[in-house]
Amino acid sequence: MPDVCAVTGAGPVGWTVAEQLADRGRQVRVLTRSGSGPDHPLIERISGDAKDPAVLRTAFAGAKAVFHCIHGSAYTAAAWRAELPAAEQAVLSAAQEVGAVVVFPESLYSYSEPDRVITEAGPRRATGGKRGVRTDLLQAREASATPTVSVVAGDFFGPRVRMAHAGERMVAPVLAGKNVSVIGSASQPHSFTYVPDLAGAMIAAADQPSAWNAVWHAPTGPARTQKELAAAFAAAAGRPAPKVRVLPGWTLRAAALVSAGARELAEMLYQFERPFVMDSAASEAALGVSHTPLETAAAATVEWWRQQR
Repeated sequence: MPDVCAVTGAGPVGWTVAEQLADRGRQVRVLTRSGSGPDHPLIERISGDAKDPAVLRTAFAGAKAVFHCIHGSAYTAAAWRAELPAAEQAVLSAAQEVGAVVVFPESLYSYSEPDRVITEAGPRRATGGKRGVRTDLLQAREASATPTVSVVAGDFFGPRVRMAHAGERMVAPVLAGKNVSVIGSASQPHSFTYVPDLAGAMIAAADQPSAWNAVWHAPTGPARTQKELAAAFAAAAGRPAPKVRVLPGWTLRAAALVSAGARELAEMLYQFERPFVMDSAASEAALGVSHTPLETAAAATVEWWRQQR
C-alpha cells in the first residue's frame, strides 16, 4: 500500500500538493468544507470542518504526513486571529494522535528585518496586524509536541493562483491586452514564488525527518520587479510587454482611512515600495530542491489562465 498523506484545504497550495503527492504514488485524503479537490485515482475527497476532531481523525487515519493548507476566510488580521490558531491547534492535536508530521505553507510576513535579504536565519518577531498573527502561529508550532515544518514562500504565482499580485491583477490583463496596475513601485525587486515549487519543497521536507521542527524557504528564483514579471507573462503569451501603471503608496494610505480593504493592503506596502528579497539557497541545498526557471513557470501560468478562459 502506498504511503497515506492528508491535505487540508484545496486552494492553490493544497490542490498542488495533493496532485504532486498522488503523481508520486501516495494515497491522499483532501479535507475541505465542500469536498472539493483534484480528480485523481489516488485522491479521496472528504467534506468536513478542519476544526472538528472527529472529522480530523477520519481524514488523518494512518497518515504519515499532514499538509495544512487552509487560509483565512478574509484577508484581515481579525479573520486570521479568529480562525487560524484554533484550526492549527486542532490539526496538530489530531496529527499527534497518529504520529504524523504537519507541514505548513508560510509567508514572509513574520520577518522583522525585511529591508535586508531575508534568509532562514533572519528574526521572525514582527508584531501587529497580519504580521503579528503569522509570528504567533510560528511560535505556537515551535512549542507544539507534534513535529512541524513551515515552508516560507514569497508572493505566489502559478496555475490556480487567482487572488494575488501576480494572479488576476497581472496575468488576466496581460492576456486581455490591457494595462497592468501594481501597488507601491514597478521598479523595486520583489521575490515571487512559483506554487509548484513551494508544493515540492513541502513534500521534500515531510520526507526528511532531519528537516522537521524548522523553518525553510521554498525554492524561489531571483527577485524580479513587478514590471519584469508582467513582461515575462506577456512574452509567454506572445504579446508585447504591457504598460504598467503604479498606484503609489500615499494613494493607498489615503484610501485606507475610509476603506477596510485598502487598509489591509496598505499594511503590506513595505514589501512593494522597497526591495523585498528572500534567499532560498540554504533550503534548496538541504531539501534537494530547486526553483523552476521563470520562462517555464510563466508559460505554465499563462497556459492555465488560457484554459480558464
